[in-house]
Amino acid sequence: MTDDQKAMTTSRDRLERILAVLEDRKDREHTFLKVYRKEACAAADASDRRRRSNALLGPLDGTIISIKDIFDVAGEPTLAGSVIRRSTPPAREDAPIVQRLRKAGAVILGKTNLDEFCFTTTGINPHYGTPGNACNPELIPGGSSAGAAVSVAERTCDIAIGSDTGGSVRIPAALNGVVGFKPTARRIPLDGAFPLSPSLDSIGPIARSVAACAFADAIMAGEAANEMSELPLEGVQLGIPKGYLLSDVHGEIAASMDNALDLLRKNGALVSECDIDDLLERMRAATREASIASVEAAEIHADWLRAGIEPVNPRVSEPLRRRLKFPAWAYLRMMRTRSELMAEMDDRLKCIDALVLPTTPIFAPRIDHIDADPEFAEQTESLLLRNTQIANQFDLTAISLPLPRLSLPAGLTLTARSGWDRRLLGWATGVEKLLASVGS
Repeated sequence: MTDDQKAMTTSRDRLERILAVLEDRKDREHTFLKVYRKEACAAADASDRRRRSNALLGPLDGTIISIKDIFDVAGEPTLAGSVIRRSTPPAREDAPIVQRLRKAGAVILGKTNLDEFCFTTTGINPHYGTPGNACNPELIPGGSSAGAAVSVAERTCDIAIGSDTGGSVRIPAALNGVVGFKPTARRIPLDGAFPLSPSLDSIGPIARSVAACAFADAIMAGEAANEMSELPLEGVQLGIPKGYLLSDVHGEIAASMDNALDLLRKNGALVSECDIDDLLERMRAATREASIASVEAAEIHADWLRAGIEPVNPRVSEPLRRRLKFPAWAYLRMMRTRSELMAEMDDRLKCIDALVLPTTPIFAPRIDHIDADPEFAEQTESLLLRNTQIANQFDLTAISLPLPRLSLPAGLTLTARSGWDRRLLGWATGVEKLLASVGS
């Protein structure tokens, strides 16, 4: 049960409070693209009846959840943050993850805003507006799961479901001061989710605690949502990836990371430097001409790209249109290299339980600065993606936790081997407690 659920006696009470907030700002609403008021009220009432009868369906029963606007909901088109999909046929059924959440008693409140087609990482959407960062609306929320992270941080939902192709759950979670979890890519079914890059896409939760993320992850993966067991940090091998991933980190973030590492050492974790720069450089070389995501996205969007359909954000359409010319042989070679590097990274991490690094090396910049300066926008996106995208490229699992006592939100990321999802969540539960003790 979340803190909000404990503070208010019924799901309907909490839902009504949220709906009042959304109604009050309906003329300037950019976090939610659609709100299912009637359906959410019915689901909340049903959960309250089960609670009174001691027949709750599990830990997510009555939890208010937002979903990113890439997930199918029966009877309506899935827009993926774009206006050109308004005329697409409506979905025939809910996406499997939506079905599983409903079956668990979750109250699906609405669909949240995102970077168009999930392709950029700032959270800026020229069609539907940009959800301001929850700590300061003049700052970017991060993306592409922008509205998802903001809805959690501003408490207009308990848990948000996003997607993560290069950091799209963890980046906005870090910049808004909440928890974002990227599972191993194949852990949760992608059916009914509008794709960006099928080789890299994963579906993950954003919440205000590791426990809430763990419950949502289990339900979406089709597992029992048992209470997350905290794993002891005593003797856990934590690797600090010296070099590239720790360069150009904002001084305040770097100092907070150092303090967090000292705290982990004092609590028994074995923290040491590790070297993965050679693998990162080979991945950069393999993707220098084009990223995996951009090539796969160009294939997905080839029809409208070749037809020249507008309007689409030029920061999306222009790079994708260039990728239409990327040769098939080069893509196949790039993916073969990726497979080799994934195996090498897995071997490298056999003596390390988790990598520890800043989720992003920078704080959230101002929205107007991104809008006004394309070069600055490109540099910002590159920095935001730099540390997070390795989990997608090398098929790892990762979680971002809020760093304490900073002037703006930033995150600490734990990254572990493919398939180590529940183990990572267990360690993250302990790290979360340590960081919270500093912030209190």
